[in-house]
Amino acid sequence: MKLIKKIKVNNPLGLHIRPAATIVKLLQNTKSKVFFTYKKQTINAKSIMSILILAAKKNAKITITIEGSDANAVMTTLTNNFENGFGEKEC
Repeated sequence: MKLIKKIKVNNPLGLHIRPAATIVKLLQNTKSKVFFTYKKQTINAKSIMSILILAAKKNAKITITIEGSDANAVMTTLTNNFENGFGEKEC
């Protein structure tokens, strides 16, 4: 199964080290391949360095692509975390 969704970064500081670490931790036991695309650059979302290299700021639109047997569950988890700003409060 392949799922694609565009989502907005809600974190006040964008995808910095804390949300990147959370994403990698959420994805470490998943079977699916997960990719983020931003500004024509596609990266493996299971790599913290790759997420940081994207340098996605607040309100950036990222395309999430997930391929695999657990794609629905992974997309739901990622979507919830992005929408909640990974639990970070506004500065």
